[in-house]
Amino acid sequence: MTPPLPEYLHFDPKDTSIPEFHHLMLGAIAPRPIAFASTIDKEGRPNLSPFSFFNAFGANPPILVFSPSRRGVDNTTKHTYENVKEVPEVVINVVTYGMAQQMSDSSADFPKGVNEFEMVGFTMLPSDLVKPFRVKESPVQFECKVIQVIETGFGNAAGNLVICEILRVHVNQEVMDEKGRIDPHKIDLVGRLGGEYYVRASGNSIFKLAKPG
Repeated sequence: MTPPLPEYLHFDPKDTSIPEFHHLMLGAIAPRPIAFASTIDKEGRPNLSPFSFFNAFGANPPILVFSPSRRGVDNTTKHTYENVKEVPEVVINVVTYGMAQQMSDSSADFPKGVNEFEMVGFTMLPSDLVKPFRVKESPVQFECKVIQVIETGFGNAAGNLVICEILRVHVNQEVMDEKGRIDPHKIDLVGRLGGEYYVRASGNSIFKLAKPG
């Protein structure tokens, strides 16, 4: 006997409010890595903010992408977006479990020009090749040049795809294994889920699967 189909609910973007559809996406497309993006404005003021619309996009050249979307409430743009338009450079720092609370605190809507490093207690490290600072507490820091910004729309919550080329990566040797690769048990990363939820990539949540062939 064929088992019955699940009872599905159906949502079309044009018939669903932006916040409701946004929550559906965030709940289902998870866990998402977090880009802790350090930028600087044309006056040299640092900014630090997390974004979970983020991933790797290529290895040759090495490309990272993330999206500082327009605000859903009032359709304003975020300081990170404004900064990469003024100074097309960014340092993308990975986020560990030990950094999670401070990272979340940095996402508060601080006035432009406020230094989130100082507000939440992270340490600024000078970069080698770009102007924005690195986060000392992050075990992996990617210095990047911004090669393109694609505005996918101009309404509330529209994405701004920032395409970055990695110029240099800094890796804390304490998170490396004996083969010179990053050990997932040592780096202790966190990922973003929907709402106020996060996931910690450690312990039994990490498992291995053999590749085909």
